[in-house]
Amino acid sequence: MDTMLAGRFHVDSKKFAMEEVPIPVPGPGEVLIEVKAAGVCLSDVHLLDGSLPPLFLDSDTVTVGHEVSGVVHVLGPDLKRDLTVGTRATLEAGKACGKCEGCVRHRACAQVRTAGIDYDGGWAEYMVTPEETVVPIPDSLPFDQAAIIPDAVSTPYAAVVATAGVRPAQSVGIWGVGGVGAHNVRLARLVGAAPIIAVDPLPSARERALAFGADFALDPAAPDFTDQVRAATGGRGLDFAFDCAGVPAVREQAASVLGLGGSLILVGITPRPLTITEGLTFNYMQKQVRGHYGGTPDGVYELVQLAAGGRLDLAPSITDHIPLVDAAGAVNRLENKIGDPIRLILVP
Repeated sequence: MDTMLAGRFHVDSKKFAMEEVPIPVPGPGEVLIEVKAAGVCLSDVHLLDGSLPPLFLDSDTVTVGHEVSGVVHVLGPDLKRDLTVGTRATLEAGKACGKCEGCVRHRACAQVRTAGIDYDGGWAEYMVTPEETVVPIPDSLPFDQAAIIPDAVSTPYAAVVATAGVRPAQSVGIWGVGGVGAHNVRLARLVGAAPIIAVDPLPSARERALAFGADFALDPAAPDFTDQVRAATGGRGLDFAFDCAGVPAVREQAASVLGLGGSLILVGITPRPLTITEGLTFNYMQKQVRGHYGGTPDGVYELVQLAAGGRLDLAPSITDHIPLVDAAGAVNRLENKIGDPIRLILVP
């Protein structure tokens, strides 16, 4: 039996290990992808530390990885799309369950399964995926850049253009300029937000934010932080505040500097409670809180077009390439912010 190397997470024992496992075989409507690049995301870190438990996993072990690009290697039976062996592709980070009322009625799935969490992902040499998750990419788009589009780029893209619906000249604040937040800055600039205010305690992250298109980069611990935001927005406060850190203190601070009708967009994930201690002024200023999760299939296709067409250069987002066998080391680098990475790429 042919085997491959895969990064496997044992849910019950919370142990992660590189293991030799059988190369999977695609079933009806599926294809086998030869993985060329896989991103390392904070969601992977949260899975491994137990703070993001799988909701729909049907076993106690899963291959990690939801940011994946590669080449179609084997076609399963009964495909509906005209996919061919050798097609270069990135993969949507999740699949529809096919069973909920939304799926049955050809509407949005209410129980989306996430790759690398609810079913085997791409920290491996090969990965089976439903044909509908395959997004072809042109030869001009490198595999490492294509791999991070689903999630690292598509999540803030959907937050900016769909959940928030940012329009040109609206003011935006972005808390946490890591893998997701850095792209949030770039995408806010792409749609014409102004001013864009990045907020991060790390000086290096603030410098990166300015390089990525932020108009201001502020330290959240500055004693005159609120005054700086007011000055940058002409006294109006923010139209949108994006929490890309998933930290309660961030949400509290971000909500406090929203302007009239401003919205707090919850992009970062945390199991901790959401608390807004602001009282009457929250109502008086007609502020809102909007939850956000992941990207959209249309967003992945659109971002591939933007990247391939030169509208969005993702090369600066790739911090390093790491052999798949050292996936645990990559997780440690990201978790402890060693080198302040945007995205680390695993290469089989």
